Amino acid sequence: MNTARDLLLISLDREHGVPADQGALSLALAGAELIDLMSVEALTLTGERIVPGLAPAQGDDMLRKAVSSLVREAPYELVDDWLWRRGSGLAAEYVTVLQGEGLLARKPHRLMPSPPETVDSAARQVAAARWADGEPVLLALAAALRRGEEPTVDASGLPDPVVAVLAAVGGAELELEAERQRRSIEDAAFDNIWRGA
Repeated sequence: MNTARDLLLISLDREHGVPADQGALSLALAGAELIDLMSVEALTLTGERIVPGLAPAQGDDMLRKAVSSLVREAPYELVDDWLWRRGSGLAAEYVTVLQGEGLLARKPHRLMPSPPETVDSAARQVAAARWADGEPVLLALAAALRRGEEPTVDASGLPDPVVAVLAAVGGAELELEAERQRRSIEDAAFDNIWRGA
C-alpha cells in the first residue's frame, strides 16, 4: 500500500478527482509518506517530532528517498517542518515518477502541456478501491486538499500518531490557503494604488 501514490492517482482521476493545486497536493503527499513510513516502522512520532526507526528497505523509490531524508539527530524534526521541507515540489516529483511508470499521461496539445491524467492500470484500480471503501486516511488527506474542509471520516479508530499527522496536514493546508489569501489581498491593494483607487 502506498498512500501517497493512491492520493495522487485519486486527485488526478477525472472520475474521483479531488481538485488541488501543486502546493496543497505536495503537503498532503508528504503527510501520506509519513503515515506509510510509520506503518512499516521506518519512523515513530514522539510528541510532534519524527524519530527515525528501523528504516527497512522499501520497494518504492519515493519512500526510500523519504526515509533517507529523515533528520537523524536529536532533537529530530517537527512534523510541520517535515511537511513543508519534504513537500516542496513533491507533487511534481510524483507526477514525473508515475508518468515514467506509465500510470499517468498527458494528452498532446499544441500550445501548452495538458494536465496529467490517470491511465487505466492496476494501480489506478487499487486507489479507486481504497477510495470506494472509504479508507479513512485517504479520505482525510483528500478532505485536507479541499482547502481545510472538515473531513467527513471517522478517525476514531486510527492510531494517535496517524491522527496527529492528519491534523498537521490539515493545519498546513489552512496555513497555505491563508498565505494565498493574504497575497491576493496585498496584490489587490497594490493594483488599487497604481490605478489611483
